[in-house]
Amino acid sequence: MENGSFPVINMELLDGARRPDAMTVLRDACENWGFFELLNHGISHELMDKVERLTKEHYRRFQEQRFREFASKTLEAGEDKKLVDNLDWESTFFLRHLPVSNVADFPDLDDDHRTTMKEFAVELEKLAERLLDLLCENLGLEKGYLKRAFLGSDGFPTFGTKVSNYPPCPRPELFKGLRAHTDAGGIILLFQDDKVSGLQLLKDGSWVDVPPLRHSIVVNLGDQLEVITNGRYKSVMHRVVAQTDGNRMSIASFYNPGSDAVIFPAPVLADQQEKEPYPKFVFEDYMSLYVRQKFQAKEPRFEAMKTFPTSITAA
Repeated sequence: MENGSFPVINMELLDGARRPDAMTVLRDACENWGFFELLNHGISHELMDKVERLTKEHYRRFQEQRFREFASKTLEAGEDKKLVDNLDWESTFFLRHLPVSNVADFPDLDDDHRTTMKEFAVELEKLAERLLDLLCENLGLEKGYLKRAFLGSDGFPTFGTKVSNYPPCPRPELFKGLRAHTDAGGIILLFQDDKVSGLQLLKDGSWVDVPPLRHSIVVNLGDQLEVITNGRYKSVMHRVVAQTDGNRMSIASFYNPGSDAVIFPAPVLADQQEKEPYPKFVFEDYMSLYVRQKFQAKEPRFEAMKTFPTSITAA
């Protein structure tokens, strides 16, 4: 590990004599942190630099003025606790990649930006699938098990990107950049600003900063991996703290199960544990609950899925 105790993995070590050490860091990160940071992950620095430049230009051209108008109205009502508690100090848009891409149709993106985001998504998809196989190795699962578990009936996972900017906030004591939550899906790959911090995860009751490292990819595990591993891996609460200076860029890509994928604990992992297994459910059923309870604890969602009306037939 580098950078203090936060798990940082140099993926080049996975191809050499130090592979066992890197796999040990990965195992500890998944079992005890739910987060880790990747260096030398195979995505070129040139592509990442271009994505960052175009993303920041897009915000300045198309989103900044709209956000200023939002911010002005929000600050005027800043003492309304009910309003404040249900708002995030962020400017976002979403791109879908799989099963069907909407990048070609998305408004405001020029051709160069569209092409670049498509190239970036291809590289992130490959990285996500490589990581899933590394997790299979750590878990003692057959290679490809997790990738197959994510496939919907159409043969695809759900894969999309949330592009966010967290502009300076004059009242950070009032507003969260993004309220604390766990991610609903599978494995999340984040390209974050290396100059403006703000991302934190909850570990052992304390908020820990996720260090911004140049050209790194931050990875965190979603609720579905907790279910499939029967709790051996955990999704963790995380948040973005609003900053008074700097505009933090965040490009989070979500490699999630297909909407009709049936999610359940891997039998070999459930058999290794004496505790009651996590529930079995259809991913879109979980999402219908998650959208209403995103900023609440995950445990009641898991419990609710045990009796949630579902269309599961046999799996």
